[in-house]
Amino acid sequence: MPSISPRVDIAFKKIFGVEENKDLLISLINSVVGSEDQVADIILLNPYNPKNFRNDKLSILDIKATGNDGKRFNIEIQISDEADYDKRALYYWAKLYTEQLKVAEDYSTLSKAIGIHILNFTSIPEVEKYHNVFHITEKDSGLIYFKDLELHTIELKKFADNPKEELTDIIAKVKNSLDMWVAFLTRYDLLKAESLPATLNNKNLKKAIEVLDVMNFSSEEREAYEDHLKWLRVEANTLKKAEAKGKAEGLEEGEAKGLEKGKTEEKVTIATKMLSRNHSIEDISELTNLSVEEIIKLKN
Repeated sequence: MPSISPRVDIAFKKIFGVEENKDLLISLINSVVGSEDQVADIILLNPYNPKNFRNDKLSILDIKATGNDGKRFNIEIQISDEADYDKRALYYWAKLYTEQLKVAEDYSTLSKAIGIHILNFTSIPEVEKYHNVFHITEKDSGLIYFKDLELHTIELKKFADNPKEELTDIIAKVKNSLDMWVAFLTRYDLLKAESLPATLNNKNLKKAIEVLDVMNFSSEEREAYEDHLKWLRVEANTLKKAEAKGKAEGLEEGEAKGLEKGKTEEKVTIATKMLSRNHSIEDISELTNLSVEEIIKLKN
């Protein structure tokens, strides 16, 4: 059986989103956020539950947690690129922030909400670094006034996108704890818990490798994992074809217009496949960003 990839969301959540591995999630969060947001303990708000896969194999498996000081975190790994991902990231942050407020509670009870989005694609080509942090700032002065909003993007391909790289090449890139976790997510195949080099000799990393090595899926989990993996491959292949078609059309009618048309056709193709598999219109809308009305037209 081929090794399990920690970049597939089901495996990622089974490693970092269970009670017995809270120490790994704490380490991952602390490697991303600043010194003022470090956590000593967390409460998982939506722990891993294999029963979720019976009827929702293409669900978005994010990890929600509350820190010991009340701050809230949403950690999500996203393998394939999709249109308007930035809007969805902001929407998920808004839900994380607003769902804190219970009836009759005051706004003062709201705590900072931090979104951490681990992406297996390049989302910000204008910037070379793989970890970017976003706040709301004043246009001219750069002043951070609305301090409760913070979004992190971690673009894995900017760290390691060469399958021919050897362990020594990866080690040379590791300068901090976030580099260590990104090395695990991208080149886990090169890491052995019993023989880690000094740069990567960390108890949390060892545990994560061991969890991945002995990870067993039930039949339902294995089916869900394979479905997610297959879906990601189909989606990536469809996107490549759509981009190629869009570029070709762009030579005649403008590259931007052609790319947009190709992305729209890709969404329709994916939506049509999901309809044929009897997925709900709401799930299709969330995963393709097509409106409910557009999907109903396709169905009819």
